[in-house]
Amino acid sequence: MQVTSLLSHQHSDHSHHGHKHDENCGCGHDHSHSVVHLWQLVLGVVFVLNAYLVGWLMASDSTLASASAFIGAIILGYPIVLTAIRDLRIGRLSINELVAIAVLAAFASEDYKTAGVVAFFMLTGELIETQTAEGARDSIESLIKLTPTKARRIRRSETDGTEQEEEIAASELTVGDTIRIRPGDNVAADGVILRGQGSFNQATITGESLPADKKPGDEVYAGTQNLTGLLEIRVSRAGQDTTLGRVRELIIAAEQTKLPIQKIVDQYMGFYTPLVLVIGALVWAFTHQLDRVIAVFVVSCPCAFILATPTAMVAALSAAARLGILIKNVADIEAAAKINAFVFDKTGTLTTGQLAVSRLVPLGDIKPAELLLVAASAEKYSNHPTAKALATLAGEAGLSLLEPADFSETPGRGIQARVNGASVLVGRAQWLRDNGLDGSFEKSVDLHETEGWSLIFVSRDGQCIGWVGMQDQTRPEARVALEELKAAGVRRVAMISGDRQVVASRVAGEIGCNEARGDCLPQNKVEFVHAMKTKGYRVAVVGDGVNDAPALAAGDIGIAMGAAGSEVAIHSATIALMNNDLRRLPFLVSLSRSTRAVINQNFAFGVCFIIVGLSASAFGFIGPITAAILHVTGTLIVIFNSARLVRKGEDLEHTPQATPEKASAPRASTWKPQAA
Repeated sequence: MQVTSLLSHQHSDHSHHGHKHDENCGCGHDHSHSVVHLWQLVLGVVFVLNAYLVGWLMASDSTLASASAFIGAIILGYPIVLTAIRDLRIGRLSINELVAIAVLAAFASEDYKTAGVVAFFMLTGELIETQTAEGARDSIESLIKLTPTKARRIRRSETDGTEQEEEIAASELTVGDTIRIRPGDNVAADGVILRGQGSFNQATITGESLPADKKPGDEVYAGTQNLTGLLEIRVSRAGQDTTLGRVRELIIAAEQTKLPIQKIVDQYMGFYTPLVLVIGALVWAFTHQLDRVIAVFVVSCPCAFILATPTAMVAALSAAARLGILIKNVADIEAAAKINAFVFDKTGTLTTGQLAVSRLVPLGDIKPAELLLVAASAEKYSNHPTAKALATLAGEAGLSLLEPADFSETPGRGIQARVNGASVLVGRAQWLRDNGLDGSFEKSVDLHETEGWSLIFVSRDGQCIGWVGMQDQTRPEARVALEELKAAGVRRVAMISGDRQVVASRVAGEIGCNEARGDCLPQNKVEFVHAMKTKGYRVAVVGDGVNDAPALAAGDIGIAMGAAGSEVAIHSATIALMNNDLRRLPFLVSLSRSTRAVINQNFAFGVCFIIVGLSASAFGFIGPITAAILHVTGTLIVIFNSARLVRKGEDLEHTPQATPEKASAPRASTWKPQAA
């Protein structure tokens, strides 16, 4: 009966988003008409069971048993027949008609008990399929229905500056509004923290199980939960424009796509029903046994076969979404199983894309903590990446920054300020020389900027007191992720970067990547991918989604990293990882291969089930009731087999961040911060 296609199941709450879902799956079932209610199923089966009981207790009174069976068969059979009639009215011949003919044939032979039992098992199968569809969808919808319906908006009076908190519908929020988030609240819209600090559960967006600490200036996403702290947030995106809203739209769009094999099945299902009718006619012509014909029609309903792909796909989508992996087209799940080459962008993908202090070298009697305090305090009001790196390390070391005076910054060169009354310069070597320092301080440096280091020097009152070496750090889990990809059978892993070749080679060596190309312009990256595909590789391109769009589009699949909050990243690739955990990539390959294996198992079982069932029915080995029981059993086997995919990746949800085998670069010394 109603084999729910899962990937095109209609939900009333989707209609206002402008999505028109096809209510008919490839099997030709009309999902909107054949609605089965549990009470209807129970009432009908009570009458049928009563007929068997009366026939057993009152063998002489067959009229009462027949009447009870007749009523039960009517209750159970009319939705089936009604659906078949509606199909025929619109000129569609589907497998609904097979079941309807089987039920009507049992009626015609006055075997009301058989008619009732057959209808009961077919409706039971339909109920199971519908509930399975709802359950599978709910496992995804639970990830994207977390935006609260209410929000606490703050209104400030322009006259006296007083503020008033008002509770409004979240749908009324607009960009620029200020909302208050209390501990335990779900965030109603994307925004930036204005005041307060908190720890956020972002698993719904990024798939990361560990809470993320947020402070003023950090971005928060709709649907995430504030665990601690009272915060005020300025709304930057609201409604369907939020990251959660776009995630929802992508998941809905993915559910409506189909695998190539599923499209082929849909194409040929139109010929299936006439073929089964011909088989039924031949069985009747040779045997003149109506029970065999009824059994043929019942067992030929290919629910197990049709459910083979959509159940596996929804289970895979659910497992992926739980870990923050958005798959725009289910065909990409199949494509990922065939990937044997990965091409990575460097900056922001294999590396963090942010400078971090790797060497801190004081000169003379200066202590490391004193050097860090002077440099970070002088750069306190700079937005340059070096200033942020210094401030981060100072915060980790527990240093309280001093207030700089007479602060001035020369873009691309350095800053000048007074710290504790002393004149401080922080910047490149040339910046210090231009301000009158003797160039001999450079002799203390044992690193070279040509190898990917960013060097800044610090002087106080005309004397160089030390230098700081910074690098774009590789991601801690990068080496582990690449090793897992190679273990999974990926034959070629390459890194391409617009950075210098020496920098690309250094990063590749740290993460265990055997092939690295530097000095690549965007068109060079595309040419590299095309050249790899020409050699027969199935290529996955991984980038940050902002400046790698051409290369992402050139691969067989494109994977955007860290797409949370980035509209460009979400839309520039076929698959979007909402966080930056590279271990999601081996999981994606594993999931796609498991999904393909499950689909093949389901198809093999479905085909064998139909062939064996038709043969057994035609030769009289099974009757209509047995055929109906087997139909439900076959459907359950396929559903449970697909459901195994839902639990994939549970171990990855709670795995702590991988630690690198070695530090990206050794520090000059091991030190504990001391007061300056």
